[in-house]
Amino acid sequence: MEVQGRLADLHAMWRIRALEEKLRAMRLDGSVVGSVHLSVGQEAGPVGACSELRPEDALFATYRGHGWALARGVPAEAMLAEFAGRATGVNGGRGGSAYFTAPEHGFHGENSIVGAGLPIAVGAALAGRFDGSGRVALTVCGDGALNQGASHEALNMAAAFRLPVVFVCENNYWSELTPIDEMVGEPELWRRAAGYGMAGERVDGNDPSAVRAAVRTAVARARDGQGPTLLELMTQRLVGHYIGDAEQYRRPGELDRAREEEPIARLARELEAAGVPSAEIEDARTRAEAEMERAAAAALAAPPADPQSAKDHVYA
Repeated sequence: MEVQGRLADLHAMWRIRALEEKLRAMRLDGSVVGSVHLSVGQEAGPVGACSELRPEDALFATYRGHGWALARGVPAEAMLAEFAGRATGVNGGRGGSAYFTAPEHGFHGENSIVGAGLPIAVGAALAGRFDGSGRVALTVCGDGALNQGASHEALNMAAAFRLPVVFVCENNYWSELTPIDEMVGEPELWRRAAGYGMAGERVDGNDPSAVRAAVRTAVARARDGQGPTLLELMTQRLVGHYIGDAEQYRRPGELDRAREEEPIARLARELEAAGVPSAEIEDARTRAEAEMERAAAAALAAPPADPQSAKDHVYA
């Protein structure tokens, strides 16, 4: 990939990192309340994957989905306003950090039920077969979510009906507070794909170019009627499962190794080795941080959401 494209990836990843760091600061100073799950260290997945989606495609994320939404084109100011319970939030302050959605950007929301995005994405893909949209559904889950019964049913149905779904598992080695290799007999989760009768691949989830190439192939397969794909992106989260997590479960030296291999640090080293001036590399960070400072200031200046609107758009 040529240098300008790699610099663009670096900036896109820094935008996610800066958004998450600003959100963490807002949560700690009380501007945001409630449970918040950050994706610091996992920026390469959304940057690589979302570049291969069309406007009509449907993306479904986990409660750790802020980076996926940003990469899909959801405005940072509207997201931070949502997290802060402001009326100008993408859902008027009703969804918060773990439940917001922005279908106008092809981002069909987060979900706090582990693994729930998989069957919902299968439904979207099935609907796309009949509504003429030609959409591909891409759904993101964590490694632990692949052990859920609903996930198994979704994978099986997608394969049986050859539905246009891309299942992306972000394997950050931790299923909440338990290491995934202590929860499964076969820790290479992508190998499950063969049992369902679909394509599967393990991908370097800290390399946006590798993710992009794998998703491009999977999306093309889906559009061509060849059915779903299971992609296992190997990555790490550099923060706790949630803000406030003491992380006492971490293994010795784990975070030091993860910080060496995390996507932003790695790509910056590669660009420096390729002769890119340090000022250009640093510019990717400073522009992203400045953008998020402006977005946060505008979000916090907006009026709080009206509590009387809490039940708007709720149907039973």
